[in-house]
Amino acid sequence: MAIAERTAGTVSPPSVSVRPGWAGWLSTTDHKRIGIMYLVSAFVFFLIGGIEALLMRIQLGTPNNTFLTPDVYNQMFTMHGTTMIFLGLMPLNVGLGNYMVPLMIGARDMAFPRLNALSIWLFIFGGLMLYVSFFVGGAPNVGWFAYAPLTQKQFAPTAGVDYWIVGIGLTGVASIAGALNFIVTILNMRAPGMTLNRMPLFVWMQLIVAFILIFAFPVLTVATIQLLFDRHFGTRFFLPNLGGDAVLWQHLFWFFGHPEVYILILPTMGIISEVLPTFSRKPIFGYAFVAYSGVAIGFLGFLVWAHHMFAVGLGPLANAFFGAASFLIAVPTGVKIFNWLATMWQGSLHLTTSMLYAIGFIGMFIIGGISGITLASPPINVQQTDSYYVVAHMHYVLFGGAIQGIFAGIFYWFPKMTGRMLDERLGKWQFWLMLISFNLTFFPMHLSGNAGMPRRIYTYEAEMGWNLWNLISTIGSLLLAVAFLIFLWNVLTSIRRGPIAPADPWDGATLEWAVSSPPPVYNFAVTPRVRSRRPLWDEKYPHLHEVNGSHEAPVVRRGPLHDGFERETPEAMEPIHLPSPTYAPLIVSVGIMILGFGIIYLGDFGLIAASAMLVGLLIMAAGILSWVRISHVDSPHHAH
Repeated sequence: MAIAERTAGTVSPPSVSVRPGWAGWLSTTDHKRIGIMYLVSAFVFFLIGGIEALLMRIQLGTPNNTFLTPDVYNQMFTMHGTTMIFLGLMPLNVGLGNYMVPLMIGARDMAFPRLNALSIWLFIFGGLMLYVSFFVGGAPNVGWFAYAPLTQKQFAPTAGVDYWIVGIGLTGVASIAGALNFIVTILNMRAPGMTLNRMPLFVWMQLIVAFILIFAFPVLTVATIQLLFDRHFGTRFFLPNLGGDAVLWQHLFWFFGHPEVYILILPTMGIISEVLPTFSRKPIFGYAFVAYSGVAIGFLGFLVWAHHMFAVGLGPLANAFFGAASFLIAVPTGVKIFNWLATMWQGSLHLTTSMLYAIGFIGMFIIGGISGITLASPPINVQQTDSYYVVAHMHYVLFGGAIQGIFAGIFYWFPKMTGRMLDERLGKWQFWLMLISFNLTFFPMHLSGNAGMPRRIYTYEAEMGWNLWNLISTIGSLLLAVAFLIFLWNVLTSIRRGPIAPADPWDGATLEWAVSSPPPVYNFAVTPRVRSRRPLWDEKYPHLHEVNGSHEAPVVRRGPLHDGFERETPEAMEPIHLPSPTYAPLIVSVGIMILGFGIIYLGDFGLIAASAMLVGLLIMAAGILSWVRISHVDSPHHAH
């Protein structure tokens, strides 16, 4: 009997109501719905960031172009970078993690469902605040890194930087809250038998990223608060002429900014580590090496931030240390790549769209990694810093790497999330068009950068010799946009009339494939008991257990199976309790957003801004009271 069929009728439905329509989405605490909200909102922001990139590429397509003014161009590259990092890649990874991690560890939800809801609303409102700046005097125009002292009032007099500070602050609080939720969920809510060394590698990477977030993001939050005080309350943290230090901002920003690269790339490495074994029809090669190399990357990521600052004059000793650390961090990354290649070696490869993206990830990430190694050398870095060579490197890592990895995950888990299959033919067209157009867009930037083209210039003279490379990059970016439109069409049509997805369309090995597609609101009717790293494969193919060389005990069938797994404890059959829907996280988030508007305009519209802050605090208080009340009423002890 199929695994998905054995899940039906094992328990009565849980005692929780799901509100219909928009009300259900606005009040949800279900990790799966919140994951979908993250994915949809992040993809919308990603498309907006892509449009900003297209506008920049049109401007740079020919010399002496006047398509954008210098100030608008500065706003475009600031918002493009900010959007892609904070509103695109990060929440796409969080969305996949939110949806999949509880399913992969055999849990019914995240540890703190209402905190999870607060995280998504703070993220959405933080992104909206960033984009409100376009309509109230201009978006920030200081770069996504916001270097001091260009962010001070005399150089950035509009409210754009203030919107950047508050927007980043809201998304930062959302990220920290989400990271704490992931840590508690993964450490405390794994299914019986799922030790740390039996966790899926995607869960491993999400756990590492959560720890990176709680150490890295508070540093940026503190730095932005200091910047806000410099701009409005007379402090001088980053004002050299008043005793401050502009380089201090760079230290604080990049202490967050370089671990941020691993916040973006490690979850996609986890995705690759799930996709490759499934479509190679063999277990991951070197599970422990892949897992613990992720831990090493997370640790070493905090020791390399100053390689972004080789040109500021830190001195030979500091440059040597950070250069050596930057070379060292390539070792655990290389370990992962060799393990992925060994996983495919002599495997029975199924070249689905997801598998193609996983293989494309490896190839493009290697190119980005090699260019990163060149930038780890201080003398080479001084020559290439602030050139288009760095732009090429960054996009090969974060687009060729992270985005391709995310697409591998989307094509892999879309059937589980929606109950429908994406069109594989369209997916493969999209993959090849994206791979070709991506290289067409960003590889010439290595050449224009080595030819001396600086970053963040809005135009150039025809005699500089950069014309051809810029024209090729612009053509490539337009083709890249077509690839994304193909994906959008694929998603919209597949959701409506794609083939119905079975519970386990790819013959997967991990727990999420043991439940229906899409999963029920309670995930698992009965908590599964795990006895290996690949419980579904061992349950479906017990005769292969010894062939695969595992030293773990095989699955022992004692008694009835539900969801394809053994259940030994009677308490597993207790009634399912899930948190009720609530608007409290949304109300709290609205209050925080209004408070942010008041802070931005406190210096210009004192009484009105103070009134807005008071209104925001009152709305926050009302939301918190509602939160406390529903938490008491909704507790399992109260319910029973």
